[in-house]
Amino acid sequence: MSHIWSNYCKINHRDPWRKGVKNRMIIYDEKQHIFQLNTKSTSYMIGITPEGYLGYIYYGERLQHIDGGYLLRTEEYPYTPERNKREKCVFLESFPMELPTGGIGDFRESCLDIRDEHGCLGTEILYKEHRIYSGKTPLEGLPASFVTASQMDTEDAGTAVQTLELICQDRVLGVEVVLSYTAFEREDVITRSVRVDNRGEQTLTIEKIYSACLDMDYEEDYELLTLPGAWARERRIQRRRIGYGRQSAASIRGESGHQEHPFIALVTPGTTQTQGDVYAMHFVYSGNFLGQVEVSQHDMIRMTMGIHSYEFGWKLTPGQSFQAPEVVLAYSSEGLGKMTRSLHDFYREHLIRSRYKNTERPILINNWEATYFDFTTEKLLDIAQTAKDCGIELFVMDDGWFGRRNNDESSLGDWYVNEAKLTGGLKYLVDSINKIGLKFGIWFEPEMISPDSDLFRAHPDWMIQIPGREPTLSRAQGVLDLSNPEVEEYAYESVARILRSAPIMYVKWDMNRQLSDLGSAYLSKEHGQELLHRYVLAVYRMQERLITEFPDLLLENCSGGGGRFDPGMLYYSPQIWCSDDTDAVERLGIQEGTALIYPLSTIGAHVSVCPNHTVGRNTPFVTRGHVALAGTFGYELDVTKLSEEEKALIRDQTEMYHTYQLLIRNGDYYRLASYAENHYYDAYMVVSKDQKEALMTFVQVLAEPNRRSRKVHLQGLDPEAVYYCDVTQREYTGEILMKGGLLIGDLWGDAVSRLYHFEKR
Repeated sequence: MSHIWSNYCKINHRDPWRKGVKNRMIIYDEKQHIFQLNTKSTSYMIGITPEGYLGYIYYGERLQHIDGGYLLRTEEYPYTPERNKREKCVFLESFPMELPTGGIGDFRESCLDIRDEHGCLGTEILYKEHRIYSGKTPLEGLPASFVTASQMDTEDAGTAVQTLELICQDRVLGVEVVLSYTAFEREDVITRSVRVDNRGEQTLTIEKIYSACLDMDYEEDYELLTLPGAWARERRIQRRRIGYGRQSAASIRGESGHQEHPFIALVTPGTTQTQGDVYAMHFVYSGNFLGQVEVSQHDMIRMTMGIHSYEFGWKLTPGQSFQAPEVVLAYSSEGLGKMTRSLHDFYREHLIRSRYKNTERPILINNWEATYFDFTTEKLLDIAQTAKDCGIELFVMDDGWFGRRNNDESSLGDWYVNEAKLTGGLKYLVDSINKIGLKFGIWFEPEMISPDSDLFRAHPDWMIQIPGREPTLSRAQGVLDLSNPEVEEYAYESVARILRSAPIMYVKWDMNRQLSDLGSAYLSKEHGQELLHRYVLAVYRMQERLITEFPDLLLENCSGGGGRFDPGMLYYSPQIWCSDDTDAVERLGIQEGTALIYPLSTIGAHVSVCPNHTVGRNTPFVTRGHVALAGTFGYELDVTKLSEEEKALIRDQTEMYHTYQLLIRNGDYYRLASYAENHYYDAYMVVSKDQKEALMTFVQVLAEPNRRSRKVHLQGLDPEAVYYCDVTQREYTGEILMKGGLLIGDLWGDAVSRLYHFEKR
C-alpha cells in the first residue's frame, strides 16, 4: 500500500470531539480512506486512491454511516494507474476528481493550471496529509465566511463549525495545494477554498485556479439555474436543461456584473420551492468569475466555480502563496426554499460583520431622483426638513457635490466640495441636517477618474489604459489603476478625508462602469495579467480600512445599481443597492431573484416617484411601500413636491417599517407565488424563527375580470398553532393556512397590494 496511509489526522487541541468520533462533524475513516463532512441535513464524502488522488464520492442527504468508497469505481476498468498505468489518461478523464488539474490527461475543465519556468503546462496533485480542527481560519486579503469568538464560546461549538484541510503536493513543480472545507452544521452549508504554496525553487505562473468542483454522475436530466440580467433588470431567475458540452454563467467585466451573477445551481426536473434536489454554488468574490457545468462522454457532470481565466495569470515566486476566494456550497432535498433559508441564515451569521447586522437600519431619503445634479444647500435642506416631518431618519446626498460636477462629464477623482453648490461647505450642510434631526450620508465613486478632471491632468498614468490606444470610455469616465499602491492610497484618503471633516454616518460606494483597456503603467509586463485580481484586492483593502477607521459607518455598496451585488461585497457592507430600477412592479422580479440567495436585510429598496423615472409606470403609493418593505427601505424622490395625502402615506409607511423591520430582518423567507411565472400576481412571506408571527405580502399585478378569490398556501407556520389575521379578523390554524390556503379577494385594479399579518394566539 502507498506511503500516504501513514499520514494521520492532525486534530487541533481545541477539538471537543477527539474522544467521541461519532459526534464529530468531520470524520476520517482510516481503514476506508474516506473523509465525511456532516451538517444538520447533508453529508459530503471524499475518498483517496492508493496513489493519492482525491475523489468526490457523495454530496446529498445526511448519511448515518461512512461507506461508499466503491462509488469511485476504482475496481472497474480502467482501474487506477497503480494497477493500469497503460491507461492513465482514460483514468484521469473518468475519475471524479475533487480538484482536477490540467495538462496531464484529463481533458475536461480543469480547476488548476500551473505553467513552469520552461513554459510547460502540467499539474498533478496527490494527497500528502490533512488537518481537522474546530472553527475556521480567515483567508488572507479576501472576504470569507467566519466564526466569531462568541459563536465558538458555547458547549457545542465543536459541532457547530469544523474545518478540513487536505494538503496535496506536486513534487515536480514543488508546490503544495491546500484544499479547505468548512462545515457549518446549523446552516447546512459547506465552504471550499484553495491555496497554492510554492515550496520549490522555480518561479511558476498560475494560469487558472477555481475554488470548487463537484464531479457527479449524470443521473437526472438536470436543469441549470442561473441569475442573468442587465442594468435595471438584474438577477432574473433562468432555468434551462443541460446537455453534453459546457454551459456557464460568467463575467469578464472586472466585476461580478449586472449581466451574470456568481451563482449556479443544478436542480432536478420539476424542482419547486418545496420539493426537488438542489446543488448550489455561490462565489464570495467581486471580480471576474466562471460558474460552469460540463457533461462529459462518460455521462459525468463537472460543476466548477472560480476566478475566470480570461486575462488572469499570477506569478508565484519561491516562498509565495496564492489564496483563491471561497465558494459556498448548499444542498437541499426540499426544493429551492430550503436552499434559500440555509443561505440567508449563513450570510446573516457568518458573512455580514457590520454593527448594523442586528440593529434597525435608518429609513433614508436619497436626493438623486429628486434633483440629479441640480441642487443647492437650500434645496437639500428643504428636502431634509420635509423628510423629517414624514418620519424619515437619514438624508443621503448623492452625485454632484464635488469638483465641477454639474453633469457626468467631469470631476471624478476631484474629491473636494463644490462650494458654489454647497454654500458654507460640507460641514455646514451636515450640521444643518443634524439640527433638523436627521443623520447624514454621502455618495462616492472612488474607483473612477474623469478625463476632464484635475486628477487626470496631474496623473494621466493613473488610469487603466493600453499605451498608444485611445481609451474606451463609459459614462465619460475611466477606471483608476488600483494595482498601484499610490493610487489606492489616494482613493482611500479621498473618502476618509471627507468623513473626518463632518459627522457622516452613511456612505454609498458606487462604481458606474466596468473594466476594459487592461493596461497598467505600474505593473511590469510579467505581472500584467494580475491587474484584474489586484484591482479587486485593492477594493477589499480600502473597504476594510474604511470600516475599521469608521466603525460606526453604515456602508452601502453600489455599482450602477446592482452590478456588484455579490457575497464579497456583503463582507464589508450589510446592504447593497439592488437595482437602479425602482419601479415596484419591476422590482418584484429583481427582488425575487435576489432574495433567492440573499437575506432581505441586504437588499437596498426604495419608494420612488410616479411616473417612475425608469419605465414611466404609475404604481399606487401603497404598493410601492409594500414592495420596498422587503428590503432595507427608503425613499428616492422629491418629498417637497408630494401632496399632503402622499406625505401622510409616508408617515404610515415609516411606522409600518418600524413595526415589521425586526421580523423582516431576522425571519425565514418563503416564496409563495411568482409574478414572473404566473403573469398575474406575486406573493411571499416572512415567518419569525419561533413561528409566533408572520407577514405575507400579496401584489396583484394584473387584475382579471370574472375572477373569484385566489388561494395562496402559506408556509413555515406551526401547524398546531392558531393564528389571528389582522386583515380578515379571523383565526386560523397553521395547518389549514398551509394545506388549505388563504383566500385573497377584494383587490381591484392593477399593481395593488396588501399585507397580511398573522400572530399566534
